[in-house]
Amino acid sequence: MERLRELGIREEPDPQFDAVARRLAEAAGAPYAMVNIISGQRQYFTGLYTRAESQTSAAMEAAQTAVSPGREMPKDHGFCPHVVARRLPLVLGDVCSYPRFTSNPVVDQIGIRSYMGAPLIDHTGLALGTVCTVAPETQSWGRPELETIKSFAAEVMELMHGRERP
Repeated sequence: MERLRELGIREEPDPQFDAVARRLAEAAGAPYAMVNIISGQRQYFTGLYTRAESQTSAAMEAAQTAVSPGREMPKDHGFCPHVVARRLPLVLGDVCSYPRFTSNPVVDQIGIRSYMGAPLIDHTGLALGTVCTVAPETQSWGRPELETIKSFAAEVMELMHGRERP
């Protein structure tokens, strides 16, 4: 949290990070994307984009029974804490293919079926959060999408470092 404060990053919506999330969702062809900071016992999506109006029919059916992601989530939910702990990107075209993740609350409560995320690693070596995208249907994400998510993480870190107080 101290490092986030030094960078001027707070647990509040940030229009600059919302714009990054929107571009990531479009690049990934996914309805949700986030810039996620992890602190204490929760995750906060300082950047968030949801594109419910253009979901596919399968996603629309899932959305009718699922909860839409909000700006915060418990620290033990989702896939981002795993990415931060590993300090490596993670691409899951079908989260249900990975037993470790099938019982994750976001799979059942929100209806997430695919995830792609990369850690936000500060030049001090701290992992501050992630940039990620999720979808309620499986995706055929591969190496090009991995490179895309890594480039978005680098962009977010440049934006964060540009805010650093002298």
